[in-house]
Amino acid sequence: MKAFIEANAEWFTVFRLPTYAPGLNPQEGVWSLVKRDIGNLAAADLSQIARAVKRKLKQIQYRRHLVDGCLIGTGLIMDG
Repeated sequence: MKAFIEANAEWFTVFRLPTYAPGLNPQEGVWSLVKRDIGNLAAADLSQIARAVKRKLKQIQYRRHLVDGCLIGTGLIMDG
């Protein structure tokens, strides 16, 4: 890949992105809240897990301060 990039540098632009950075991804904070709630769930089947996840996401949706906390935790600037 390096050779290809170097050979085609006049028309091919490569942007180096950071490796996996959960600290910059607000959904990681949301999933952390969900996993904390269902971590000890002894589910009988997959549908029970799905219901628990949906229920927790719905609870988070109505607690705006939790969503805002996940966004603020990234350190990214929010407009609007």
